[in-house]
Amino acid sequence: MEYGGSEPGVTAVTPAMAIKILVAGGFGVGKTTMVGTISEIRPLHTEELLSERSIGVDDTSGVESKITTTVALDFGRITIREGLWLYLFGTPGQDRFWFMWDELAVGALGAVVVADTRRLQDCFPAVDYFEQRGLPFVVAVNCFDGAKRHDPVKVRKALGLDGVAPIVLCDVRERESVKEVLTMLVTYAVGGAFKDHHHV
Repeated sequence: MEYGGSEPGVTAVTPAMAIKILVAGGFGVGKTTMVGTISEIRPLHTEELLSERSIGVDDTSGVESKITTTVALDFGRITIREGLWLYLFGTPGQDRFWFMWDELAVGALGAVVVADTRRLQDCFPAVDYFEQRGLPFVVAVNCFDGAKRHDPVKVRKALGLDGVAPIVLCDVRERESVKEVLTMLVTYAVGGAFKDHHHV
């Protein structure tokens, strides 16, 4: 019996595939900005204004100018080629929203943990979460204007990482920088980390 694809005039159809990636990290580290920088569609944001109810609950030290917060998720999409897309799901940073992480993590290829070295401890829960579930992740150290640059080796040590998850310095406002982070994550998740002068 002949298969349809071998008949003259019949073209093979490549199945469509979507790759799901989470963008996680502490409150105010740049997750929403990262999704918005790289998304080819207008990203879906579920941000709300910080209110008096967040006083004493959300730690805004170091991000005093922040006036909104993600309360459900951020969503963006990138087309890799016809029939292949990356779907980005930015998770809320505050611990009171972590109950949603389990749902968001279902079917994910991996995650980007965005870190701010001024508040490095804020990304510990995300690192712990992905380590415990065995989900591949990279740590993207967001290099803010005027922020001190830290050696990725020192960041790895401060996070207590075992030397497997890649760490990269990036600027979540720059498309090429975000692209490098996502490329690293996909490469790492499907077969192995790689090293160069930007990450360890």
